[in-house]
Amino acid sequence: MCDDMTAGTINKNTGIRDRQMASTRRQAFRDGVRDGMPIALGYLAVSFTLGTAIQKAGMTAFQGMLASLLNNASAGEYVGFALIAAGASYWEVALLTLITNARYLLMSCALSQKFAPGAPLIHRLLVGYDVTDEIFGISIARPGYLNPYYNYGAMAVAMPGWALGTWLGVVVGNVLPLRAASALSVALYGMFLAVIIPPARNDKVVAGLVLLSFAASFLSVHLPALAGISGGTRTILLTVVIAGAAAVLFPIDRDEVSDKEVQ
Repeated sequence: MCDDMTAGTINKNTGIRDRQMASTRRQAFRDGVRDGMPIALGYLAVSFTLGTAIQKAGMTAFQGMLASLLNNASAGEYVGFALIAAGASYWEVALLTLITNARYLLMSCALSQKFAPGAPLIHRLLVGYDVTDEIFGISIARPGYLNPYYNYGAMAVAMPGWALGTWLGVVVGNVLPLRAASALSVALYGMFLAVIIPPARNDKVVAGLVLLSFAASFLSVHLPALAGISGGTRTILLTVVIAGAAAVLFPIDRDEVSDKEVQ
């Protein structure tokens, strides 16, 4: 009799915990969708400009949309389409796309530190599938451990927005004047500001690092030693140097990190 009561209590507690976890996941997913909507709208406008590159590569609208769905990266896609148009080999496309998107390796390493200890590998792999500048920004700014369902929510709207914008760019890109199509990319800067301003207002160290990164990025374009390096490589170098210096000079106390467990 006692064993039955104990088993019933355990099952009840397990059911309560499962419902709480499901509720937490649903809330995280909804938060991701909410924060991902502005990104999706920006992607819809920015990816529109990919249409010209896709047409030069001799690809159809569906092929371009599929490429954007599988490779959610603006610079990487531009390089890939340009190489396809030039008749490059598969190895050349793969290598240059890897180099162009190398900064995402750093972002993935940073995001991996946001997961709770023991978080399943499958969540890490799925989140790593769509690490973009904007999704990384909203994810890294989340307090405490990162709930992967937050990323899933953001990805659920951001990825279709990027793919749909690419498709529209091919289908109706010829209708708009070139200047009008290029002007749509200005939306990307608005997204960047929305990502960096809130944490900069709350933390003077972050604000100082943001300003320092702006200045360093500007100087790196004009310094002879760095001017000849590609923009992606400069971004990687500046990220490693500035982030590394900040980690040494202004370490974050891990006791301040939330102990919420994410599965």
